Amino acid sequence: MAISKIIIFFVFVSSLFVSSPSQNCSNYTFRDNKTYAACETLPVLNSFLHWNYYESNHTVDIAYRHASLTASDWAAWSLNPSGGAMIGAQCLVAFQNTSGLMSAYTSPVTSYRTRLEEGPLSFEVPSIAAEFDGDQMTIYATIKLPNGTTAFTHVWQHGVLFGNTPGMHPNGDNLISIGIVDFASGITLDNNARPTTTIATRLSRKNRMKFVHGVLNVVSWGILVPIGAMLARYLRVFEIANPTWFYLHVACQLSGYVVGVAGWATGIKLGSDSPGIVHTTHRNIGITIFALATLQALSLKLRPKPNHKYRSYWNYYHKSIGYSVIVLSAVNIFQGFDILDSEKKWRKAYIGAIVFLGAVCVVLEAITQFIVFKRKEQSANNPKVANGIDKLEDV
Repeated sequence: MAISKIIIFFVFVSSLFVSSPSQNCSNYTFRDNKTYAACETLPVLNSFLHWNYYESNHTVDIAYRHASLTASDWAAWSLNPSGGAMIGAQCLVAFQNTSGLMSAYTSPVTSYRTRLEEGPLSFEVPSIAAEFDGDQMTIYATIKLPNGTTAFTHVWQHGVLFGNTPGMHPNGDNLISIGIVDFASGITLDNNARPTTTIATRLSRKNRMKFVHGVLNVVSWGILVPIGAMLARYLRVFEIANPTWFYLHVACQLSGYVVGVAGWATGIKLGSDSPGIVHTTHRNIGITIFALATLQALSLKLRPKPNHKYRSYWNYYHKSIGYSVIVLSAVNIFQGFDILDSEKKWRKAYIGAIVFLGAVCVVLEAITQFIVFKRKEQSANNPKVANGIDKLEDV
């Protein structure tokens, strides 16, 4: 019993000193306070990859860290657009030269006998720099990604220097330091994965989630909520529609809210599954819509009686929040179309829906104003006919 307790104690203590991959990666602080939205602890060679992907110009800022090195070592990280390992690798190389300064440059690998000679890559590298601190070498670079894709085979290495010339890398784990990285989705796979199936499967799942996210939000905030507002504004002036209009309005808005929350939740999930990708405007507008819609739903509990002295203030609040949600929703839906870079038919379909709802509003607005005008005329001679004149102002 005593021995088992001792073993458990040492296992517990040792676990406190063993950092998990996410801790080694995401909790790291760079000396110049650079920040990266995505990072991955690579499976071998004490290496870590940090990056920020910029969808607008198809570039990526990377920081590759390689630990457990000495001043006599070189480090390299590369992308291989051809999908191979060593041959075709487009390398970022760094080492401390004989003058004590850091050298950082690009080197394409065309032969197994390469000495990582400096040369241009098959894609643009606008900037590259390196630093050596303690036993860790870090390469910083900005890369313009090639071929209009974001998923690549990547290879990382280290070896011994001979003067200012990198020597061959050792065997062992250096022969399996290869993987797959998708800068847009944040997906990384080690060398044991099947890139043609696993990446495709995981990306197709994410694409399906994006589609579901878009459909839920278009149907809820873009269609159900505007229709609910139209029901309240244009049906309530018809005496025959009382109180049916109210229940239709509530049912439509609550349905839109429930479906919209589901769409908002899928957006949160997409964000958490896509490190390195931040659509700030789309995200902030989405959060604002969710907050305003939640306030609108909760305000039903505070709705005063029709003749209450504060009812007019509540009506103003209710209309302001409601119309703000509708406008912000339309703006954010178009933001979503831009992010998805979807086929134009979906954008055109939504524009068609907006035009249709707008045309219906114009017709109903004219009819409603005509009815209200007629009732006001009649109320001048018969006050009892005034029922319904002020109903439009309450919406």
